[in-house]
Amino acid sequence: MFSPAVGYMAAEFGESDQTLLAFSVSIFLLGYTFGPLLLAPLSEIYGRRIVLSAANWFFVAWQIGCALAPNLPALIVFRFLAGMGGVGCLTLGAGVIADLFPVEKRGMATSIWAMGPLIGPVVGPICGGFIGEEIGWRWVFWILLIAGGVLSFGIECLNRETYAPVLLRWKTAKLAKETGRTDLCSAYEADKESASLPDVLRQGMRRPVLLFIKSPIVFLLSTYMAFIYGLLYLFFTTISSVFQENYGFSTGLSGLAYLGIGIGFMTGLAAVAITNDKVVMALTARNNNKYQPEFRLPAMIIFACILPISFFWYGWSADKHVHWIVPIIGMFPFGVGMMGIYMPIQMYIIDCYPTHAASGNATLTATRSLLGALLPLAGPKMFASLGLGWGNSLLGFIALAFLPAPIVFNRYGQRIREKFPLKL
Repeated sequence: MFSPAVGYMAAEFGESDQTLLAFSVSIFLLGYTFGPLLLAPLSEIYGRRIVLSAANWFFVAWQIGCALAPNLPALIVFRFLAGMGGVGCLTLGAGVIADLFPVEKRGMATSIWAMGPLIGPVVGPICGGFIGEEIGWRWVFWILLIAGGVLSFGIECLNRETYAPVLLRWKTAKLAKETGRTDLCSAYEADKESASLPDVLRQGMRRPVLLFIKSPIVFLLSTYMAFIYGLLYLFFTTISSVFQENYGFSTGLSGLAYLGIGIGFMTGLAAVAITNDKVVMALTARNNNKYQPEFRLPAMIIFACILPISFFWYGWSADKHVHWIVPIIGMFPFGVGMMGIYMPIQMYIIDCYPTHAASGNATLTATRSLLGALLPLAGPKMFASLGLGWGNSLLGFIALAFLPAPIVFNRYGQRIREKFPLKL
């Protein structure tokens, strides 16, 4: 939402360094890198509800800091802190889905949940462009404060605890108090030695890191997803300037250029929602009714082939100043392809680690957000050196080089996962 209004902020603060200005946008994602490593394990210790509520209000509070920031360094710090809270729904949503839905319904549930994180990056720049143009860049954050506050209050009223170990722990504690039996414990705690609170917290916060470094399949999927996410934010940090400079769009109108990739997102999401659970059930039936998480992955191969098209289409049409609708349409295949890769990986991790789905999702979120925050910093210099045509073509060739990855995941994923079992 802030990206189209960066120019107004730069003018007020007298900042012309394009890399630093890009960092003021992507720093929010750096908060997404560190936030999940704290929020996910805390939700598996204290429950989803209280941690999600705290994260949401933390995000809301730092919008005030962003709106009142006296200089660019302060704004960068405040956006980082806002990102740490803003990642709450994104991190814990996967855990809630694992808590509430069986395997055969998770595809549709995950797709519906993902609509929020998808609509936001598309609608946000459109709104941010017009807000920055009409009433000033600081009002981007005041609007976020109002909207975030209303939604957080709604979640506060409607949200309930869903994590089974925490619910059973509460029930056991109540029963122990009523009966006077201090020896009672839940089924989740029966085979665990008692530990101090610091030890429990330490173990919980290690879990996402352990998943990343000790599970090769999680490491590979996280790295692949991080690369795709980095490409997305390279798009996001350049779209506004391309359409303002090449096509004479106003700040407000430049936000509308995001519709191309946004419609691609929704199309890809709909395709996954309609087909993924059906494919999983068909493959399970063919496998003597024995389900494997890898049944989520075959469609990735098709979507991975679609994704690179956008770089050549968008890059060269914008470079040659072809009619503005052509590069906007050119972003559509990337949106479709990204969703066809992102959603199956998300569901695969949930199915592999249902009890620790939040930690598994935290691993994905942290790694992709790190690359999403850092890769766009290279964008301004790369496109200045290579131009839009060859700069995007370079990204397209790199995306083509990654095409074998989904094939490897689909064919050898089960073997890799079973060879390196991980006790969490």
